[in-house]
Amino acid sequence: MTEKIFQEYKLNSELTLANRIIMAPLTRCFADEKLVPTQQMVDYYARRADVGLIISEAAIIDPIAQGYPNTPGIFSKAQVKGWKKVTKAVHERGGKMFCQLWHCGRTAHSYYSGKQPVAPSVCAWHGKVPRSKDLEYEMPRSLTTKEVKRTIKKYIKAAKNAMKAGFDGVEIHGANGYLIDQFLRQDTNKRDDRFGGSTKKRTRFALRVVDGVVNAIGAEKTAIRLSPQAYVHLQYTKGDEKTYRRLLKRLNKRNICYVHLGAFDDMPTYDYLGNRKASEFIRRFYKGTFIACGSYNLETAKQAIEQNKADLVAIGRPIIANPDFIKKAKSEQQMIPYEIGMLKELI
Repeated sequence: MTEKIFQEYKLNSELTLANRIIMAPLTRCFADEKLVPTQQMVDYYARRADVGLIISEAAIIDPIAQGYPNTPGIFSKAQVKGWKKVTKAVHERGGKMFCQLWHCGRTAHSYYSGKQPVAPSVCAWHGKVPRSKDLEYEMPRSLTTKEVKRTIKKYIKAAKNAMKAGFDGVEIHGANGYLIDQFLRQDTNKRDDRFGGSTKKRTRFALRVVDGVVNAIGAEKTAIRLSPQAYVHLQYTKGDEKTYRRLLKRLNKRNICYVHLGAFDDMPTYDYLGNRKASEFIRRFYKGTFIACGSYNLETAKQAIEQNKADLVAIGRPIIANPDFIKKAKSEQQMIPYEIGMLKELI
């Protein structure tokens, strides 16, 4: 294929992708009651192994991090063993796979862990917890400085577990209003210690997690997902964009694998991002490999890559609906439209 989207892409000296289409992380809630990946999940990921890179559904790094039912973990031996079956099946089909490391922070719930959620500050998000019948978000407690440092170690341990499980790398989930995003925002981070109170200090938690993971498994296997547009679980505060500019500039110096936009839709522009799309904001300040995401389909992904708006494009729902997405894309077959009911089953 002569089209750029179907050509190989060299992430770094360690990893070359078969094409530039990425399977976005898609929370499916199909782990068992101990948050161990199931055989259904093995089959689900293996069927999609011909994309350039699979990013796993988010895997929680600690029991207190859980905010949704039956989301897989990456903190126990049984979970590592379960993920090994997934990565083995993907690799046998020639695929590559990163594990997304997740801590929900204040959007976690005591229903799952038996413990009060933790966050940068005592500041709750309001509304019903997704994929639950009656759960409401709770008031979190603020992490102590020592607990913040221990949480960083949890990310590092999870990254090491991901390597044991056979993943090709990890993507640190710093987007969508979860814990790392909460540290980056003035609305959710009202701390006055080393991890809050200034632009520099608000970036410290994210950078410490990145540095810890890099030291543990290597920069070539470390990536991060970010949402500078504050579109979910958060309120924008004037000046937040400065925090993100600083973070992206510091990430340039780390030489990590990539930065990935966390977005449901990459079409809107934001005045506080200079009237840019979130992808354009990241592209301006981050010089390494960039993955765009947010309601892309094959044609819009091709355009983004051809116009150098992104190096890679993550696609979600169309790949749920079409496990053979790459085959259909190359042969120009008609895609099956995504329907909401597809979320309830593994196909």
